[in-house]
Amino acid sequence: MTDRVAVVTGGGAGIGAALASALVDAGNRVVVVDLDGDAAQAVADRLGERARALGGDVADDAVIAAAVDLAESTFGPLDVFVANAGTTAGMGLDSTDAAWSTALNVNVLAHVRAARLVVPRWLERGTPGYFLTTASAAGLLTQIGSATYSVSKHAAVGFAEWLSVTYGDRGVAVSCLCPMGVNTALLNSGFDSDREGASVAAAAVTSAGGDVLEPEDVARMTLDGMEAERFLILPHPQVLTMYSHKSADYDRWIAGMRRYRSTLERSAPDGNAPDRSTPDPAADTRQG
Repeated sequence: MTDRVAVVTGGGAGIGAALASALVDAGNRVVVVDLDGDAAQAVADRLGERARALGGDVADDAVIAAAVDLAESTFGPLDVFVANAGTTAGMGLDSTDAAWSTALNVNVLAHVRAARLVVPRWLERGTPGYFLTTASAAGLLTQIGSATYSVSKHAAVGFAEWLSVTYGDRGVAVSCLCPMGVNTALLNSGFDSDREGASVAAAAVTSAGGDVLEPEDVARMTLDGMEAERFLILPHPQVLTMYSHKSADYDRWIAGMRRYRSTLERSAPDGNAPDRSTPDPAADTRQG
């Protein structure tokens, strides 16, 4: 994948910054978008003339439109949209409506709003476009400790599936990135939080099996998957095995996840057994 124009949301750090860097290294041009405008600018400055930055909340239609306009006015027609920004807002049953709104807006509806803008452009131009969704293994399995994250990531996977089924034979390629543990602030903040039981959600990821990968490794695997136009990109291949077990015997899988959750709660490093609505790693941490 080279000589293309891309927008990468949540590009100020983590997976998003690594994807922006990998795209530029492969000969593409990128607009880096992040809620933290300074972080986005720092990434763009590091990447040089092939990158530009924009600060803003990609849950906002206007920010998405501004990112696409910046890409097209600077580099030419947009070829790739990377819907990578995410949040861990919320926790369990006591999550407020505001937390649910944030999770759904950032983790799902931002993807819908982006696709609503860019897919018709690609169809009208008659040139191929590529839509990459960063979801999570939680979107295929679940996220112990966080209803908001689990539900919104399931919805992100579902929307990517629908997008591919509906437009995949009309020149729009779609991939859905579903990593497990990645060395980002979103994961690591779970171990630093002083909220009761906050480390359980992060421990559920890091102790599930497989290495915690570096964002650069995930970015490399993602570009390989996009080159092959593979729908499901799984940097942790064991996720597919877990997903197969889930679909083969749902009740058995649920029972196993209950036992796993109970084990994590008993070994919580804060010394307190968290309640049944274990907090997210952070109340409203945006990820890249």
